[in-house]
Amino acid sequence: MQAAQGYPTFALSSLKKIGMQSVFQQYGNWSWLLVLLVHFVRYTLIAGIAFFVWYVWKRPERMPRKIQPRLPKLSDYGREVLYSFGTAVVFMLVTLLIYQTGFKKYTLGYRNWSDYGTAYGIFSFVALVFFHDAYFYWTHRAMHHPKLFKIMHLVHHKSTNPSPWAAYAFHPLEAIVEAGVIPLAILFIPLHIYTIMAFLLFMIVYNVYGHLGWELFPAHSNRHPVLRWFNTSVSHNQHHQFFTGNYGLYFRFWDEWMHTTRADYDRQFDRITEKNIGYSTNAGNQNTASPIQR
Repeated sequence: MQAAQGYPTFALSSLKKIGMQSVFQQYGNWSWLLVLLVHFVRYTLIAGIAFFVWYVWKRPERMPRKIQPRLPKLSDYGREVLYSFGTAVVFMLVTLLIYQTGFKKYTLGYRNWSDYGTAYGIFSFVALVFFHDAYFYWTHRAMHHPKLFKIMHLVHHKSTNPSPWAAYAFHPLEAIVEAGVIPLAILFIPLHIYTIMAFLLFMIVYNVYGHLGWELFPAHSNRHPVLRWFNTSVSHNQHHQFFTGNYGLYFRFWDEWMHTTRADYDRQFDRITEKNIGYSTNAGNQNTASPIQR
């Protein structure tokens, strides 16, 4: 088969198998690149801002409050960005699958915001967040099964001391699972593209926070009647460090209901967040290691 407008033959062959070759024939050779850039730039922008603020700007002052009192290696950052780019590729393919293939006729996506209105738009966003939280918990636990862990999830857990760049650092098979929440949800929930875009922005922001390495929730919020149900950076950092427990994404409902919250979670959260009380910036002089010299 001839390569169309220079696009690699193997890629066109793969796209044809999943009904996506028409996307490039209809929208031109560069449509895939635009979608890819949207996904990757969103990741690099949010993760990059977080990395600069916590790992570069005033980092010495922040180090005493870091969840794990050490910094990742340069090779860790490189691996995380590389696999995150691969995840952006998977997200690009799933986006085109939803909107530019025959799959679209089976979905409940709609184009005119006025068809459902703003109140429903807000409701559908919230519904999507809660749906994703449940979807993530159970798929995440499944990927910790010994038969799946090494194949799908080990790549993400190589970041035992995660940085913001780890937010999308998935093996391609795991990236497919992570991306699957949107095509699954849109089969049952009417979703506007604006709702999905807002959700994807919320997802990467919270994901970066979960991998930040610093806790942003205030002390004692783990015992607050409302705030205690939100997942925290301490919670997810423990999961990366110890590989067990704390499987949730946005909320802690499922971990509590399924008794998978780590027994030392509250103790660790208290230890980290109480450092913020009466914290002095002079404490930062205790550690001046560069985030990229290790």
